[in-house]
Amino acid sequence: MSISDYCDSDLQGRIHSLETLGAADGPGLRLVIFLQGCPMSCRYCHNPDTWSAEGGTLFSVSELVRRALRYKPYFGAAGGVTLSGGEPLLQAAFTAALMQALQAAGLSTALDTSGWLPAYVGGSLLAEILSHTDRVILDVKSPDPEQFRWLTNREIEPLRTFLSACAKSGSTVWIRQVIVPDWNDQPENIRQLAAFLRQWPDLRVEKVELLPYHTLGEIKWQKLNRSYPLAGRPPLNLDRLNVLQQLVDQLIIKTV
Repeated sequence: MSISDYCDSDLQGRIHSLETLGAADGPGLRLVIFLQGCPMSCRYCHNPDTWSAEGGTLFSVSELVRRALRYKPYFGAAGGVTLSGGEPLLQAAFTAALMQALQAAGLSTALDTSGWLPAYVGGSLLAEILSHTDRVILDVKSPDPEQFRWLTNREIEPLRTFLSACAKSGSTVWIRQVIVPDWNDQPENIRQLAAFLRQWPDLRVEKVELLPYHTLGEIKWQKLNRSYPLAGRPPLNLDRLNVLQQLVDQLIIKTV
């Protein structure tokens, strides 16, 4: 079967970078494709250079599939390709075409997203993306509308829309949330996350992973001549993270 059988070779998207054989963006070893552009401006973002929708390098669907197939022998049974960013949903049509082509080529797919849908992404296009996504890795940012707005400069409603679509599609979902000291590192924050997720009883939550806030992205803000909003805030203590992760396992994993 030729590459033309897998995809529309002319459709292009803006790509920030590629990571080969990544081990932190889904199960197994993966090719991680970071798409350019993000509608959010999270205060702790460690890739602010991905925000602009005008940056990056143009790649066609067929070229990315060719690259992914080179690594297929290393993926094994669990690995595959993850679309990350930036925000892949900002290039929704390209993301849909690429996901479909990757699956047609026999590759497992994952979508690493904030779930924040631009207004022009309709329900049918989102459903198409999810139909070709084996696993959604969803960073919920915060279940609290005010915290969400403070962190991202966006409203939380598009995230709710995305979660509803995931529940309807039956998508397998990994939930992720960054835990920041003195902001969302209390047991009450975990209880709030659990209550938030229970609003979608049909949501297929496979894993909930808390990620420790770190300061590794601060240098990128400096290189872009931006003032880092969380300057001076220390990284999260890992013992604290472990306590909260145990609470996650009790309140969410055993009940969802």
